[in-house]
Amino acid sequence: MKKNLLINIGILSLGLFSLASCNDVLDEQPRSIYDPSFFKTQSGVEGGITALYAHLRDTYGNAYYYNICETGTDEYTWAQSADGNFKDADLSGVGSLNASTSRSDALWGNAFTYINTASGTIENGEAAGISESLLSEARFFRAFDYFRLVQTFGGVPLDLGAGELKFNSNATRVSKRNTVPEVYTKAIFPDLTKAIASLPEKPRISGGVTKDVARLVLAQAYLTYGWWLENPNGIPTYPECERKDPDGLSAQQYFQKAYDLAVEGINNPGPYKLMDTYYDVNLAQNDRNAECMLWADHTEKSEEYNGGSLTYGSGGAPDNFASWMVCWNYPNMLAKTTDGKVFNPVRRECVQALGRPWTRMAPPQEVFTHTFANKTQDSRYDGTFTTCFRANWNKDSQYNGKEALNANDMKIKPGDAVLTFLNDNNSSIDYSKNADGVGGGTLPGRSDYVVDPAGISRFMYPILWKIGPYRTDNGNGLGQPNAGSTRPFVALKFSEFYFVAAEAAVKLGKNDDARKMINVIRARAGKWRYSNAENKEKVADYSKEMVAATPATITIDYLLDELGREYFGEGHRWFDLVRTQKWAERAGTYTIAGTGNNDHTGKVYKRTIPKEYYLRPIPQGQLDALDMTTEEKQAYQNPAYRQ
Repeated sequence: MKKNLLINIGILSLGLFSLASCNDVLDEQPRSIYDPSFFKTQSGVEGGITALYAHLRDTYGNAYYYNICETGTDEYTWAQSADGNFKDADLSGVGSLNASTSRSDALWGNAFTYINTASGTIENGEAAGISESLLSEARFFRAFDYFRLVQTFGGVPLDLGAGELKFNSNATRVSKRNTVPEVYTKAIFPDLTKAIASLPEKPRISGGVTKDVARLVLAQAYLTYGWWLENPNGIPTYPECERKDPDGLSAQQYFQKAYDLAVEGINNPGPYKLMDTYYDVNLAQNDRNAECMLWADHTEKSEEYNGGSLTYGSGGAPDNFASWMVCWNYPNMLAKTTDGKVFNPVRRECVQALGRPWTRMAPPQEVFTHTFANKTQDSRYDGTFTTCFRANWNKDSQYNGKEALNANDMKIKPGDAVLTFLNDNNSSIDYSKNADGVGGGTLPGRSDYVVDPAGISRFMYPILWKIGPYRTDNGNGLGQPNAGSTRPFVALKFSEFYFVAAEAAVKLGKNDDARKMINVIRARAGKWRYSNAENKEKVADYSKEMVAATPATITIDYLLDELGREYFGEGHRWFDLVRTQKWAERAGTYTIAGTGNNDHTGKVYKRTIPKEYYLRPIPQGQLDALDMTTEEKQAYQNPAYRQ
């Protein structure tokens, strides 16, 4: 992380980038040094804007940013191999969250660098006569970064050393935080409003920002600010200020703005749309589909353009390695060859259903008993997790036999299930017969080991299929499972318009409108074309049943359930729970079994989530770099984390 609040030109850390004629990849041209006047040229402005797209890779797909967005929520807790970064974030008594241990630096250190880059691009581009359409891409990213920052830390500085929203070319070691209303009304709302007016309907390049992308973020910002103004549960803010809008607008007026803008986005989709099935939204072969609006891009064609090794991931940004964190060590599973030798029937493979296991984060049992209670009609459970681990030893030279012995000493062959997570609890499972290293139980007549929801542990659990790796160069082998994922990590989806509209409608007392919006999503969730669990085509339509099961009255809690089903594990959850002030209520307790391979007895854990923790700590590295008194640094820090 950069230790100064600002570095004089943000994109120095990545080199200079320029736009390519290719629509799929941004051409990144490294440049060791330049001065601010370079931004006054067309190529300099384009380079700055390209850097803003590239900087998404430093947070989206970064495991430490992913950790602060997911661990400690009702979606993830720490897993068997978790280190302090993950245990600290869980708030369950196994660590301590403070300015030194929180990985909030993964956002802070990256965002301010590129806010400065955006400001330099905007003000120098204006002076050079660059089109507002192009400059509005920089306005979008400046607002997008400020929106993520204000949700995470509360009020943050608008003056980075040269004046509010001005490009700073000299490192500074003093800082003053603006209030939350100032960040929204001076930075986020104006930039996004101008971006909507000036951006094109269709992206200038593949993945480029458009009017509708800006509409979505502005609608989300209006919604979040409306909650902040209303503050139903008395969550403290910092820097301390009155919860009043400078323009005198009420929370209800902002909820109305959010609703209107979300509906406008739905009615003016441009090139975006909902995919026909949930499976197709997250299928790797469909990456960059019409539902995806903004993503941190990667490629398997070039290490330079990918931003990381194509053979062995570093475990650091800008690699896309979030999926490793939620992947348990499935190669521990054991079977026997036909002549009685023990071997690993499921090898580490670079396919969407598997990947590289780090076992840092595990989903609590409530994910499977509550969030995804309906696993037969609602396709989102099957389209989210890998629940069946299949033999793939034929792609490796460890064992060349065509058959092996698995559960109940029954024969399996490549492609058959080795271990399956069951949809429902089953008291007949015999966990006493599990083989060393497998961690599953047996059922009569089944050749696969099994685990039911009540047996899910920190050691083993369904892994996140939707963000798993995918390569086209695996050939007949296992590919490159140790590399970071070369898939894009999606930041924004068209479906989010429906959730913004539904949530705003609930806050406005428009239940019919909320129900209408959420039923669009639920109807799509009832449509199947493939089953991951069964590994075969499944054509079924439960749309009517899904809509019929929608409650007559839509509540915020119900919307949070739906948000969990739609975006599980995508880095949304902490923001959703903090915005709605439901974090402590929804994530205060959870159930999971222990860290051993034979541990299948769930235990209830409690989290301590005080109201002051609804803001993350300013990173200690940032405080250490400030040339300010101890008292000034203490005042700069959010109150819960002062030493």
